[in-house]
Amino acid sequence: MGFMMDGLDAEAYDRTYADREVVVRVLTYFRQQRLRVALGVASIVASAAADTALPIYISYALDELAAGRARLLPALLVVGGLGVLGWALNYARRMLTARAVGDVVLQMRSDAFDAVLERDMSFYDQFQSGKIVSRVTSDTQAFSQVVVLAIDLLSQLLLVFVLVGYLYTVSAQLAWMLVALAPFVVALALGFRYLARATITQSRRVGAQVSALIQETVSGIGVAKTFRQEGAVYDTFLQVNEQSFRINRRAGYVFSGIWPLLNMLAGIGTAALVYFGGMRVVGGLLSAGSWYLFIQGLALFWFPLTSIASFWSQFQLGLAAAERVFALLDAEPRVVQLGEQRLPQLAGKIEFESVDFAYAPSQPVLRSFSLGIAAGETVALVGHTGSGKSSIVKLIARFYEFQGGSLRIDGHDIRQLQLAAYRAQLGIVTQSPFLFDGTVRDNIRYGRPDASAEQVSSAAQQVGAGDWLESLPQGMDTLVGERGSALSMGQRQLVALARVVLQDPSIFILDEATASVDPLTEALIQEGLDALVRGRTSIVIAHRLSTIRHADRIVVLRAGEIIETGTHAQLLERNAHYAELYNTYFRHQSLAYIDAPVN
Repeated sequence: MGFMMDGLDAEAYDRTYADREVVVRVLTYFRQQRLRVALGVASIVASAAADTALPIYISYALDELAAGRARLLPALLVVGGLGVLGWALNYARRMLTARAVGDVVLQMRSDAFDAVLERDMSFYDQFQSGKIVSRVTSDTQAFSQVVVLAIDLLSQLLLVFVLVGYLYTVSAQLAWMLVALAPFVVALALGFRYLARATITQSRRVGAQVSALIQETVSGIGVAKTFRQEGAVYDTFLQVNEQSFRINRRAGYVFSGIWPLLNMLAGIGTAALVYFGGMRVVGGLLSAGSWYLFIQGLALFWFPLTSIASFWSQFQLGLAAAERVFALLDAEPRVVQLGEQRLPQLAGKIEFESVDFAYAPSQPVLRSFSLGIAAGETVALVGHTGSGKSSIVKLIARFYEFQGGSLRIDGHDIRQLQLAAYRAQLGIVTQSPFLFDGTVRDNIRYGRPDASAEQVSSAAQQVGAGDWLESLPQGMDTLVGERGSALSMGQRQLVALARVVLQDPSIFILDEATASVDPLTEALIQEGLDALVRGRTSIVIAHRLSTIRHADRIVVLRAGEIIETGTHAQLLERNAHYAELYNTYFRHQSLAYIDAPVN
């Protein structure tokens, strides 16, 4: 399947960052957490001191007890006190770390989500939504886990440095035996780092692929059931899941391969320390308490060293996750505004002049396309599928960037306009309107969040005289369900139309909004459209005669070029391409919902 072929490939917007670049960029997120970071560092130092003091005191107490110079109970109280102090300081460190890292992840996830919102529509046409979601959620979470591990490792390493420094004062020879293990472990960890990075990156990608397939399946479950494709969908999931299993198994082999080597080093180090330390105790060169301290020091020393090896796998996971998030943040936009000009109120004049547009370089859609639409004019775009109708309205909405020519709104280059302010004056109703989970009232207000209850109600009443609301169980308070699943397609269109009515746009775009509704609902929609298009620029794409026949002008397109323009009557009289479309698609449509007979 095509879904399987590119699962492990990098996305087109992915890039490779140097480890140093990723780390420096991550650290910039911690600048706002300076106080917590400072307190965290202080708690790390304090907890390392307390954790180091405990084995040192136990060593001292053992020697004192053996010599009869100390009593057991006071020694136990001191040991207990040092243990409680170490626990309290470590708890404080972890709390400060959790808060600082949590705030950083919150900011990083917010930045990633903001980047998702800022991407233009071509970005979503090219990349799967499930993989994008994985970067915002899973990758930011993986990054946070690595930061926590890094802080834990720092605390352990500080403990080792303090303890080893003390051990040098007790026996330099045995201390050197401990330190001699470090270069081997560090070299092993660094070598493992390069092997792990590629495997972990593949693991993150295949995880995103699984998420994307699951999300796509859930979103399209109705289609799968309609065409009885549950088995095929399940087979596809098994293939993707098997691919994920193989990649993660490979990662497991890489990660687990290092442990036998580390255990071998640990065994050699322990045997050497027990032997040479024991010999020094027997020879009277080392006290039993000091020998205990070295044995305990080996355990404390060995744990962070082995953590370094395991940390590198987690560290590479975190770098790969952060790299994927930063790639999303740094993705170059295709729609680029050259200015921030605000137009207080659009008149609605639209001018295409020699516009070239293609979704891909090898697939041109519009070639030297020119079209002028007067302010307040209603223009219907008709033509076969692929003629460029939807592309024209997408360019007007500034969802895509054109490659040549100019597009002006009220005489201003569309690339010079402040995009949010411009789109606030556009009203768009598509063939498959998207409704958010909530009530009908919430979805109507979506286009104008500050609207009053009366304004929302008035907008709903302007569509089909409000009769459609009576068919809803709770009227305006009816829950629409996810994506509007609790409503019929016609009801969703009526809600979408009321949403645009409330918005009161200067330019109205209707993109085949009546193509999937029954004639009765079409009549209600048409009533709303008649009121909505009056006095404002309207661009209509439709396959229904009732929607286009009263347009001020009909523009007939073929392969991205205008081949005819005129009114419905004029174009029929010419008996050319539009007349052919009319006889093929329009003539058979019921005239019960058309105001006047067709000549």
